[in-house]
Amino acid sequence: MDDERLLGADPGDPYPTYAALRAQGRVLWYEESGQWLIPHHRDVTALLRDRRLGRTYLHRFTHEEFGRTPPPAAHEPFHVLNDNGLLDLEAPRHTRIRRLVSKAFTPRRVAELRPYIEELAGELVAGLVADGGGDLVARVAEPLPVAVIAQMLGVPEQDRHLLRPWSAAICGMYELNPSEETARAAVRASVEFTEYLRELIAERRKNLGEDLISGLIAVHDEDGGRLTEQEMISTAVLLLNAGHEATVNSTGNGWWALFRHPEQLAALRAGDVPLSTAVEELLRYDSPLHLFERWVLEDIEVDDVEIPRGSEVALLFGSANRDPAAFQDPDRLDLSRTDNPHVSLGGGIHYCLGAPLARLELAASYSQLLHQAPNLRLTAEPQWKEGLVIRGVRELVVEV
Repeated sequence: MDDERLLGADPGDPYPTYAALRAQGRVLWYEESGQWLIPHHRDVTALLRDRRLGRTYLHRFTHEEFGRTPPPAAHEPFHVLNDNGLLDLEAPRHTRIRRLVSKAFTPRRVAELRPYIEELAGELVAGLVADGGGDLVARVAEPLPVAVIAQMLGVPEQDRHLLRPWSAAICGMYELNPSEETARAAVRASVEFTEYLRELIAERRKNLGEDLISGLIAVHDEDGGRLTEQEMISTAVLLLNAGHEATVNSTGNGWWALFRHPEQLAALRAGDVPLSTAVEELLRYDSPLHLFERWVLEDIEVDDVEIPRGSEVALLFGSANRDPAAFQDPDRLDLSRTDNPHVSLGGGIHYCLGAPLARLELAASYSQLLHQAPNLRLTAEPQWKEGLVIRGVRELVVEV
C-alpha cells in the first residue's frame, strides 16, 4: 500500500481512507509505523480474542528475545506506570488483577454514582445554557468524566484540577511515534501522578473510606493475595485515562455527528429513538479509539499472509466500525440501529472495564443537553486533534 495514505488521511473524515484500505485486502504492511494493519471487522474481532497476540510480550520474552529495542531508561517512570495497568498486561497477571479490581469496581459502585453523575451533568449543561453557549468539550464533555473518576477514587476537590493535565500528557504516548517532547511530558506527569496517588493510598490505609482507592486496598483473593501498591496506582491512572478520554471524545464526536444529521437529532429530541440505542450508534459511527495495537507472540496467518512472531498489528477500530460486511449501510448514522456489534470498547480479555460507567456518563450528558438545550446549534466547524489512535475534536463551539 501507499506508505503515506494512512498518515495523509483527512483528520476530519478518515473513513474514505479506511474504505480504500479494506478494498486493498485484509492485512496490509505499513512501513511508516512498522505494523500490519487490520481493517476488516471480522479480523479485528477475531484477533482481539486470539491468545497468540498480546498487549505485551514481556510475560514471555525479554526485549532482546522478541527482537525489540528496550525503551530509553529516561522513559522508565512512564513504562512502570503504564505496564502495570490492566490494559497492558496478559494472563496470568492480568487475570489476577482484573479479578481483584472487579471486586472493588463493581456494578453496584457504578450504579451508586448515577445520582451524582446526573446532577453534575445537569449543572454543567445549565451553566452552558446560562451563558448562551460556549465550547461543549471544555464546558461539559471534559469536566464530567474527570469529576466522576475523581469522586469514585476519592480525590479531594481541591486537587481535581491536577488530573486532566496529567492524563493528557500520559495519553500523548499512545500515539504512533511520539516525539521526545511528548515523552518527557508523559514521564513528568507519570512521576507526579504516581507520587500523588502514593500519598493518597497511604492516607487511605490509615482510614479506609467508601471510595475506590479504599476498595482496592481492601480486596483480596481466596488465598489472601492483594494488589501491590504499584498495581493500585496503575489501575487508578488507567481508570482516569481510559475513562475520561473515551467519554470526552465520544461526546464531542457524537454531537458533531448529530449536528450533521439534523433528522436523526430531531428524532432523538422527540423521543422517537431510545437513548441507550442512540449512544451505541454514536459510539460506532465515530469511535473515540481508532487504532489498538497488539504484539504477535506466535506466528499467525491472516488471509494467507504470514505474520511472524515479533511483529506488531494495528487493529483499526474506526475501519471495523464502518465495514459493510458487518453493518448494513455503515456510513449512514442510524440512531435506531439495533444490530450493532461495534468494537469501540474493545473485546476479549481487554474489553473496557469501565464500559458501564462510560455509557452512564454519555447517557446523562446527552439527556441533559437534549432537554435543557433543545435548540442547541453549532457555530463553527471543529478542528480535530492530531493523531491516528485517539480521535476527537479540539473544541465544539455551540450556542443556545
